Amino acid sequence: MEETVEHKTLRPAPGREPSGAVPSYRETDGTRLLDRVFGHEDITALRHEVLQRLERGLLGDRLDGFVLAVNEVITNVVLHAGGSGRLVLSCTAGAVWCTVTDSGPGIPERFRRPPAVPGAFEDGGRGIWLAYQLCDEVTMATGPIGTTIGLRVDLPGAARDV
Repeated sequence: MEETVEHKTLRPAPGREPSGAVPSYRETDGTRLLDRVFGHEDITALRHEVLQRLERGLLGDRLDGFVLAVNEVITNVVLHAGGSGRLVLSCTAGAVWCTVTDSGPGIPERFRRPPAVPGAFEDGGRGIWLAYQLCDEVTMATGPIGTTIGLRVDLPGAARDV
């Protein structure tokens, strides 16, 4: 049985770009704030590091929600995708981006779409749902060799040109 790969972004996972690849807009025009490999023992420290790298004034009242979305995604990597991943946090003139990459088995089909509100007694499924609620864009590229989740939050007052 052939595994299908669903792509909702047009760029490869960080570190998996073909040699000579043109960097994406995010990498070319943005400021990289953090690039870190993480595991189970790093979740709390990484969440605090993301919070420290982003100035409160940069995202205003959306900062805590963005950090929560990042925390949910890195927690999913640790729990469901082999226990370790890579987080890249960057800022452009109009947005803050966080890309989380793992080398797990891929996200099951039922979790590849924007999720409905999780049921009150449902076990799991809230992390990705929260990310969709708290971010302006959630992208996903997943398959049998890993997953990349992208989270974007627009800066207050910034016009989107991408």
